Amino acid sequence: MSLEEMKDLHLEEKDLQPETTEIDGILMTKLISGNWDKIWNSQEKSDDLLIATYAKAGTTWTQEIVDMIQNDGDVQKCQRANTFDRHPFLEWSLPPPLNSGLDLANKMPSPRTLMTHLPVQMLPPSFWKENSKIFYVARNAKDCLVSYYHFSRMNSMVPDPGTWEEYIETFKDGKVLWGSWYDHVKGWWDMKDQHHILYLFYEDIKENPKREIEKILKFLEKDITEEVLNKIIYHTSFDVMKQNPMANYTTLPSSIMDHSISPFMRKGMPGDWKNYFTVAQNEDLTTTTRRRWQGAL
Repeated sequence: MSLEEMKDLHLEEKDLQPETTEIDGILMTKLISGNWDKIWNSQEKSDDLLIATYAKAGTTWTQEIVDMIQNDGDVQKCQRANTFDRHPFLEWSLPPPLNSGLDLANKMPSPRTLMTHLPVQMLPPSFWKENSKIFYVARNAKDCLVSYYHFSRMNSMVPDPGTWEEYIETFKDGKVLWGSWYDHVKGWWDMKDQHHILYLFYEDIKENPKREIEKILKFLEKDITEEVLNKIIYHTSFDVMKQNPMANYTTLPSSIMDHSISPFMRKGMPGDWKNYFTVAQNEDLTTTTRRRWQGAL
């Protein structure tokens, strides 16, 4: 979707707070469901790079890091388009005449960098067949929940989250778009040694961006100078990205994302959940997380 298209964007009411349905038990929008055969049968390529995450787990951050690496730290090149146009969101489907993620991907020359929130079992088979390189980024469940809640409040193209108390239960039950956090992070974790996957943690990138970016460089088999590395660390820091209109989603009309309710890039700080959870809510989610995946994350 170009900037010109976005300026003239007038979505119908039915496309805002969209209807949902399940695909193999995973909640999706009906637009994704209606496009599912095309998505599942999409033909990926061996030189495709995929960034996979659960929603609000550092997706845009990882995309910007990868784009900066691919463009040798050239800030102007990384300002060429919005994040969602640089790295098509594979399954995200929009009403015509807007470009859905798959349509945009199919028009893009190789090598392509794509992104997805799909759980591992729903990833189109051609990714495995072509042995495409994949990044997966996982984030603490509690911070993910808080971020997803505020994102759902400001984004009219995902279901309304309801109250904070209601959303905690919805999240725990996996009744949010792209399904259960627990199943998502564990499913991708279980696959990481069977495929070309670099599994990263949001908290590790925050703690030591240089170390984690060097892991990404090694995975991509790319060398850069120390100067370029430091430039990438700076330009992909939260404070700098928050001011970058090509990464912070402020180019979208407020009818889609209302940043006056909550900015797309809100805080980006591990541990922010402590400002929202009561003692009882924290204990309950901790117990649920340990039970679902033995407290591994």
